[in-house]
Amino acid sequence: MKRTELVDAIAKDTGLTKKDADAAIKSFIENVTKAISSGDDVALVGFGTFTVSERAARDGINPLTKEKIHIPAAKAPKFKAGKALKDAVNKK
Repeated sequence: MKRTELVDAIAKDTGLTKKDADAAIKSFIENVTKAISSGDDVALVGFGTFTVSERAARDGINPLTKEKIHIPAAKAPKFKAGKALKDAVNKK
């Protein structure tokens, strides 16, 4: 499902206009981004939790040249699905 399809589905389900549904999605994305960028977790009970994980610096190998390279430490966004979402995906 692409963003436009999601906007259409939300607009249909809620009675919002497509413009309002798109604004709501945009606001959700911006607020989750701000929260996890500042170190907070965003937990949506039953859906999942957005967090930031820290990756330690490490040494790697360039697969083309076989040269050793240093990979610096980095932060990465992470999503852990909640029980209700897992159950819905695994429903038979």
